[in-house]
Amino acid sequence: MDILDNKSPQIGSFFTALNELSDTIQKALQNCTPHLNGEKYLTNREVCQLLRISSRTLQNWRDTGKIQFIKLQGKILYRESDILKEFKK
Repeated sequence: MDILDNKSPQIGSFFTALNELSDTIQKALQNCTPHLNGEKYLTNREVCQLLRISSRTLQNWRDTGKIQFIKLQGKILYRESDILKEFKK
């Protein structure tokens, strides 16, 4: 039986696969949006992308009451159902 060290091809390919898996998990977590009581919530960036607006426009809409939002521990979130109902007609 051979002893494998960090220079062996098997260990190298194992760590390469492990790094790829870690990258995939990180990307999945970045694209994850919070759910609460079955409702999906969107971030500022997601709403801007969905509605094709700038972050400044979104802020203006919040300030003028045109769009509903929730502030949770300093983070602003939007109910996906509210956004789709109001702006994706």
